[in-house]
Amino acid sequence: MVMPRPTDLILHRAARLLEVVFDDGTRYQLPAEYLRVNSPSAEVQGHGPGQKVLVAGKRDVGIVGIEPVGNYAVLLRFSDGHASGIYSWGTLYAMGRDHDHSWAEYLAALETAGLSR
Repeated sequence: MVMPRPTDLILHRAARLLEVVFDDGTRYQLPAEYLRVNSPSAEVQGHGPGQKVLVAGKRDVGIVGIEPVGNYAVLLRFSDGHASGIYSWGTLYAMGRDHDHSWAEYLAALETAGLSR
């Protein structure tokens, strides 16, 4: 199966959303907080299985920059200084597709850990 590619990336700064439109007609509105706490960076994901870090306190984070990485990804710069995650087209598509489930898991993990957004 060929992975859909973005045809448009629209940053809605005031709403703190990144809207991604794919060539298969799919459109996702991804909150900056969701993108930040699930960053594909090693800082968040760790260097191996089971090492993902639970990132809290990012409710008000925004995206301050988007930089292309070749023809396959973007680097997102966040208002908290985080700028090391490379978001491939496949990662953005999966994050949009899985948003509801992933977000519910994140909120449950925060609650279990006694942390807040």
